[in-house]
Order: sequence, then structure tokens, then C-alpha cells
Amino acid sequence: MGDLNTHYDAVVIGSGIAGLTFALELGDHARVALLTKRTLVDTNTRWAQGGFSAVLAEGDTFDLHVRDTLVAGAGLCREDVVRMVVESGPEAVAQLIARGVTLDRHDDGRLELTREGGHSRRRVTHARDATGHAIQSALTARIREHERVDIFEHHHAVDLITRARLAKGRGKGLAGGADDRVLGVYALDTATGQVRALAAPIVCLATGGAGRAYMYTSNPEVATGDGVAMAYRAGARVANMEFFQFHPTLLHSRGEKNFLISEALRGEGGVLRNAGGEAFMPRYHTLKDLAPRDIVARAIDRELKVRGDSSVFLDMTHMSADFLESHFPNIHATCLRVGVDMRTTPIPVVPGAHYMCGGVQVDTEGRSHLHGLLAIGEVSCTGLHGANRLASNSLLEGAVYAVRAARAARTLLDELPSVPPLDVPIWDAGDARSPDELVLMNQSWDEIRRLMWSYVGIVRSNRRLKRAERRLELLYSEVREEYWRFLLSADLIELRNLCTVAQLTVKSALTRQESRGLHYSIDYPDADDANWAHETVMRRPVFG
Repeated sequence: MGDLNTHYDAVVIGSGIAGLTFALELGDHARVALLTKRTLVDTNTRWAQGGFSAVLAEGDTFDLHVRDTLVAGAGLCREDVVRMVVESGPEAVAQLIARGVTLDRHDDGRLELTREGGHSRRRVTHARDATGHAIQSALTARIREHERVDIFEHHHAVDLITRARLAKGRGKGLAGGADDRVLGVYALDTATGQVRALAAPIVCLATGGAGRAYMYTSNPEVATGDGVAMAYRAGARVANMEFFQFHPTLLHSRGEKNFLISEALRGEGGVLRNAGGEAFMPRYHTLKDLAPRDIVARAIDRELKVRGDSSVFLDMTHMSADFLESHFPNIHATCLRVGVDMRTTPIPVVPGAHYMCGGVQVDTEGRSHLHGLLAIGEVSCTGLHGANRLASNSLLEGAVYAVRAARAARTLLDELPSVPPLDVPIWDAGDARSPDELVLMNQSWDEIRRLMWSYVGIVRSNRRLKRAERRLELLYSEVREEYWRFLLSADLIELRNLCTVAQLTVKSALTRQESRGLHYSIDYPDADDANWAHETVMRRPVFG
């Protein structure tokens, strides 16, 4: 893989459940390159604790799962998409098991199912409290065995190569018209510092979310919004970026950053209490501790602000110690490391940025409006989640859309004319040099995350959003200047993408003049179905 200009039938960027499933599905029929900016296992999928939702139990129905998803989505879900994904759930679970994922079962062989917030039935299948790790491990093993998938670890996607980009580079001035299409991707080999051009008529984004745009997040360090930023720069449509889900319960501890306390604990009977010991959720919703995440997160945010406390507490002490140890071994061990025994002591928790419900706008096959560009998983906006994701629907969406997108990719490849693959130019670094003051980059990164947390968090106002907008404009101009002045690095690429995603989030939040789902504005506290029961769509037609 030493050639800096290589041709494939398809390139998939990202190695979580969506990217790996897509590569496995398409790799049986085409030559596929799989890019991941660190190792194959450095993904959001790996850290998913709760599980994979699907209708598998007696007494549950597709209609009930559809209803729960629509209720959580606060009027913005596409019902046809919801039904398609829900009805594909059992088959998706069966496929995971066939690929080696071991899920928890009862003694009689039936899959164990738990219930999470917003679900009216037990329908979340799991592998203790480390379901994502089980899925990641099994799919990673399968992809490493695949002979037609070339794996590029430590390759950081820089930008999509499009017809418009090449035309502009040749002085023709073409910019994102209806005949534009993706032609591949530039990727930085972080081990050598060289930029590789991977030419392909199909690029599939499976890059995950952007939780690192916020100061407090459950996401790993890789979640910097790369796919959304690249797609937006290339002229694809991006939708619903104002709907960023904050998980209600991150472990509040200096000794353990970004650790998620699964919603399954509340599903099994955990009770949220404030520092005064009050079980406060009955004051906010009839479902109490099983209310949808947006409601629980806002309730905790209010409790903290009104009382001035640093955290609330998730109380599991009324439950069997043996049950807690056997069902939540990873959470139990992590809490013990920071001095909290969940068997006898309530767990201190705070909300944190968790899931990006918006993303690259796609159809039911994962196709974006830019020809040849697919997007699946958290990077995409399919219409499944609407204004608020129902718990454990994300792994389901990634698996289902990966299969559908791979099928769409096969169709696209069959329809392509039999012509030699296009040669794309190698990356030209120009007069770029090594950065001389890394403190500037670090300061910009820190400032973005802090202002997003303070101004674009769980509860918003026009005043705070406009302040964030002004500051981000200045930050982006500084980041853009550094991007073109210095040689590429992973940090510089991520900083550029993170700033773009932050700007898109603020712009979308300012556009939506109502409160709905995950977007709550004190200036517009009510939902406005007459004017805002639709997606917020943005598109940049000119590459830059």
C-alpha cells in the first residue's frame, strides 16, 4: 500500500458497526478500502454500553417500537424510515450473532432483554454492560479475515475529492452543480506524514459523531465530526444539527473522564436523586426515571442550576448486590476505581454530550445528494431519530443502513460506464511548513469546546447563540489560516472539522425558532408545529 494514488470500487471511512458492516457486505462483490484514523477499534461503537434495540420478545410489536421512536423524536421522525428500520431489527440481530457477536441469554437460550428510557417494552439485547465492545471485537475479527477489503489504519481523511474540486483546481470554476459527484478521498497517513489519494466512484462516510465539540462528553477522542465537515465542504446537504443529545448520566469524577453510566441502570430500577436525597424525576415527567433522554437531561440541568450542586446521584442501592455485579460488571469496576461502590453508595452523575441526531442528509439507502457519496450511522441524518434519539436505536440504525447502503453501492457500481478509472492528482502541500506554536492550536480547541458547552448546551438562548456564532467565525478564520500555512497533522484536521461542526450546530440552533426535542430555547419555549415541523437543512454549494 505504498502507492500514493490508488483506485478502489469504494472507500469507507470509519470502523464502527456501520463502517465494518458496510465493508463486509460490499467486500464480497467489490474492492473496498477501509480507512480509520486510528486503529479499527477506536470508535464510538466500542464504548456503547446499553445495547441494540429490536422487537424480539413475546408481547412486543413493531407498532409499539415505532410508536416509542416517534414519541421520542418529537414530531420530526420520518415514519416510513422508522418502520423500515424497526422491522429490520430482528434480522440485524441475527446477522450480528452469525458474525460472532455473543449476546446475553437466559438459561433456556432466550436472549436477555432489558428496558431503557422511552421504551414501553423490554427490547434491548446486550452483552452485559459492554455491548459495543462485543460487537466491535467480533466485526473487527471478521474484517481482518476478508481478502477483498484493504485496511488503512492511522489514515485520517482530509477532504472528499469531487468533480467540482478538480475543475476548480484546473481553473474552470465549476462549483457543486447538479452533475457534481464524489471521486475519492484524500487521507493523511499519520505515520509518515504523506497524503494518499484514494480514487473511487463511491465513498461511504461512517465516521460517527462529534461529541468532542463539547467540554463534557461520553464520546472518545476520535469523535470530532470529520464526516459532516467534509461532506458540507463538498456541497452535500446537512440537516438537524441543532439536535445534539446529552446523555443524562456521565460519571462525575476527576479520576475517570467521559465514562458513561448506562441508561440500562435506570431501566432496571435506578432512581435519580438530587443532593438532598429527593427522587426528583416525578416532578418532571409521568415516566419518572424512564422519561426520554432530553427530558431527563433538562431535569438534571435544572436541578444543578437551581440548587447549585455539582452533580445528582443515580441510586441503585435498593437492588441486589449480586444482580448489580453480574449485570453491570464494567460500570461496577469503574465506579470502584474512583471510590464509589454502587451497591452501597449512589453514583454521582452529570449530563454530557452524547449523540449527534443530525448529520449528512440521506435517503432510505444511505445516499446523499452528492452523487456517489453515502453516509451511514451517526454521521447521517436518516429521519429515524427526529428531534431526539430513542435509547439503543443507534446501533440498530448503523447495522440496518450499512446493509442497505452496501446494496445501493452495488447498484451504483453496476450502472457505471466501463471506462478507465479517473486519475486524481496527488496532494500538493505547496509552501506549507511545520507548525511553530502548537499552543495556538491547543487554545483554539479548548475555546471551541468551552463555548459550545456554555452557549450551545442543554438549554439555549438567542443571546448566547449569537455570541457563540461571532466567536466561532473568528476562530474559524484563525484555524483556516493555520490549515493552509502549516503541514497537515491529525490535530489540525480535527480542529478544522470541529470548528465547522460547531458553526453548523449554532447556525441550525439560531434558525429553529421553537423548542423541540433536544433543542430547548428560553426565547421560544414552545413547539411550533405550524412553522417548524420540518428538518433544518444547510448546504454549501461552493467547495472551499
